[in-house]
Amino acid sequence: MRSQKRKSKKWMKVTSAILAIMLLGGAAYGYTVYKSLNNAVETMHQPIERTQSEKRDKPVEVKAKDPFSVLMLGVDERKGDKGRSDTMIVLTVNPNNNSVKMLSIPRDTRTEIVGKGKEDKINHAYAFGGVPMAMDTVENFLDIPIDFYIQVNMEGFTEMVDAVGGVTVQNDLDFTQDGTHFAKGQLNLNGKEALSFTRMRHEDPRGDFGRQSRQRQIIEGIVKEGASLSSLTKFSDIFTVLGNNVKTNLTFDQMVAIQQGYRHVGSSIQQMELKEQGKMINHIYYGLVSTEEKQRVRNELRTQLELAGNSES
Repeated sequence: MRSQKRKSKKWMKVTSAILAIMLLGGAAYGYTVYKSLNNAVETMHQPIERTQSEKRDKPVEVKAKDPFSVLMLGVDERKGDKGRSDTMIVLTVNPNNNSVKMLSIPRDTRTEIVGKGKEDKINHAYAFGGVPMAMDTVENFLDIPIDFYIQVNMEGFTEMVDAVGGVTVQNDLDFTQDGTHFAKGQLNLNGKEALSFTRMRHEDPRGDFGRQSRQRQIIEGIVKEGASLSSLTKFSDIFTVLGNNVKTNLTFDQMVAIQQGYRHVGSSIQQMELKEQGKMINHIYYGLVSTEEKQRVRNELRTQLELAGNSES
C-alpha cells in the first residue's frame, strides 16, 4: 500500500509538470522551437473515438479561450499489456481567472465504471476500456465534461527535470531520502534528486502537507526554468521528452492556441482535495466519497469551467 501511495504522488508531479510546460508563456516561437514542438506532437498525438460529451452544449474551443478540462493519466506501462492508470488527475483550466484547479482522484475511489455496468475502483476503468472508458467514468463521477486527455509514461518526471537543466528549491527541513541527504537551505536538484525530495513524508511533522509543499516547489521550479530565456535552447530536449513519454488527443494547433491564449494560467495551480472514507467491501479496500463531498467538488469544478448551474447528485 505504501509503494502504491508513493507511485500515486509521483504521478501527480509528472502530469502536473507536463501540463505546466504546455502552458508556458515563452516568447520563443522561432522556427527551431516551432519545428521541435511540431515533431513532438506528431509523436504524441493519439486521437480517440468518443462521442461528444452530453455535458457540453458545443465542443470546447481553445482558440476562443474557453475554459477546458484535462484528464491526466499516469500509466505504468508493462511489456505485453496496456498498463494501469496508477494516477488520475483532473485539471480544469480557466483563462478568465488565470488559474488551474488540480484534483487528484485516489485510485481506490469506488464509483460506477461507465460501460461495465458495475461499481469498482475508478482506476480499473482504464484497464477495462482504455482512455475512452477512463474519460467517460471520470466525467460521470465528477459531472463535468472531460475535454482532453494526457497519458504519461512513468519515466517522464525525472527526464522532465533534467530536460530543463534541474530545478532550484528552498528546503526548510533537514532529512535523508533514498540515500540522498537534503540539507536546509537552497538546493539545486537533478531529476533523480527531485523525485526523492518529493517522496519524503515520515520524517516531516507536517505529513502529507509537507510533502505537497515540496511537490509544488518542484512543479514551480520546472515552470520557472522552462519559461526562462536561459532555457530556450533546451526546448528541443523538453519536447523530445514529451514525445517519448506522452500521448494526448490535443492537436498541434490546439497546443499552440493554449500557449498563446492561456499563457498566464500556469502560474496559479490550486490543488483540490477529495475526502474519502476507507472501507473493506467483500475483502477489497475502497475509498468511499460521501454525497455531500462529491457535491462540493463537483460544484467547485463546474464553477471553474463556467458551466451553468450546480451539479445534481
